[in-house]
Amino acid sequence: MNNQKPKYHQIIEAAVKVIAENGYHGSQVSKIAKEANVADGTIYLYFKNKEHILVSLFEVKMGEFIDQIAKAIEENDSASNQLYTLIKMHFTQLSSDYYLAIVTQLELRQSNISLRLQINQVLKPYLTVIDGIIQKGMEQQHFREDLNIPLVRQMIFGTLDEIVTNWVMKEQKYHLVDMAPEIHRMLVSALTSK
Repeated sequence: MNNQKPKYHQIIEAAVKVIAENGYHGSQVSKIAKEANVADGTIYLYFKNKEHILVSLFEVKMGEFIDQIAKAIEENDSASNQLYTLIKMHFTQLSSDYYLAIVTQLELRQSNISLRLQINQVLKPYLTVIDGIIQKGMEQQHFREDLNIPLVRQMIFGTLDEIVTNWVMKEQKYHLVDMAPEIHRMLVSALTSK
């Protein structure tokens, strides 16, 4: 299973679109194959089943996103600036690909426990990046030193996640990225006030 082959990425991109338009349960492998312009059997050369496609597309997209964030964050030495970069990039990534936003905010929320566990594993490196920013802010004495890192991580991720979900549900009626400065101000205020 070489995921460097163009057809793998073709299928991933097709899956994002098909799942966004039809919902996870309404997205048959045959629909994804048709959108990817490949035979149904070709999908099974790369993926075990539809669940594997969903987890893989999240893995690919999240992997690219984490790499971009890690590079961008390296350019900032202040934890506050790093947090702003993370917020802005989170919003930029999802507002630039509405289909992906629908899939990540709505379709990845499956009740299937095994699927949820796999998605949580994919999300871990992103949450680790958030932990690193919080830790750095505490070390720089820019953030309070008594912060509960797991709780703060949940607060930051939960805030960004809910804002994007709301944006998706309201069908992009406002500019998501424009909200980054205010969200950043509110979060930093919570992390610095005694």
